[in-house]
Amino acid sequence: MKGQATVVKNAGSHFLLSRLPEWAPFPAVLKGKIRLSGSEATNPVAVGDLVTYDYSEEPSLTHPASIMEVADRKNYVIRRSTNLSRQSHVIAANLDRVFIVVTLFFPEIKLPFLDRILLTCEVYGIPATIVLNKVDIFRKEFPEQLSDFRRIYGTAGYPVIETSALTGEGMEELKAAIREAGDTSVSLFTGESGVGKSSIIKALDPNLNPKVGDISIAHLQGKHTTSLYEMYPLSSGGFIIDSPGLRGFGLVDLKKEEICLYFPEMLREMRNCRFTPCTHTHEPGCAVKQAVDEGRISNERYNSYLGMLEEDKKFRA
Repeated sequence: MKGQATVVKNAGSHFLLSRLPEWAPFPAVLKGKIRLSGSEATNPVAVGDLVTYDYSEEPSLTHPASIMEVADRKNYVIRRSTNLSRQSHVIAANLDRVFIVVTLFFPEIKLPFLDRILLTCEVYGIPATIVLNKVDIFRKEFPEQLSDFRRIYGTAGYPVIETSALTGEGMEELKAAIREAGDTSVSLFTGESGVGKSSIIKALDPNLNPKVGDISIAHLQGKHTTSLYEMYPLSSGGFIIDSPGLRGFGLVDLKKEEICLYFPEMLREMRNCRFTPCTHTHEPGCAVKQAVDEGRISNERYNSYLGMLEEDKKFRA
């Protein structure tokens, strides 16, 4: 018999499926090799994928379903390895929103890393929200840096929800943001290791139990605790995907002349550039560079853009 279900957990070649919005996961395995048209990703099946499965009796641990086909995705988040290999990995598919969890320190934020995730969300048309965790610390110890962060991403037009998994601050606002996408929506939670992503998920719903890690004192970097991609149902509505903490995020299949199109604040200004096309790096009469000088585009975001242009050269060398 055949059926359709959503992938809710990926553990290598073994999966859990559920017929969403019903939450009743059952095991599945890949039969043979599945290739997606035009994709070079290392994982042809990702959490969030809608798949066709086959089984001879009700799926069980001893008789799991067999995944036969992956339906066309409405969107996905994909990253390329940050080394010179061309391998890419689909983090999650068919998303209604992405929540990027960051901290200013402990571990220290890398703005280019955040900007690469935001740009990827723009490319695939997925609304993105920044979740700034550990604000109970930053308001006391680093108020200027907190103000700078609000300025950078407020100017860019991204919503920022300030949270503390420790005190519970911001959790109701975060739940409301998840519900805005609908009671059956699927949201991805992603970010670097150690930012408190799993702690936030547990604070959102104490019934959930994602792995929680700590910080390496020697390097002030988060320990990698979540090794699997897994979806959870929230008691307050919607489904969320927890992903392993990322340490790098390379861009995939984006030409350098297209990069500026996915910076919303640059897109607003570039129509006024004197020359078309304009790289927004050296041309006279560049409206983007003028906007940077006048503060409508932050220097930090503009520098991220320049870094992506350099990254493009590295991968195409």
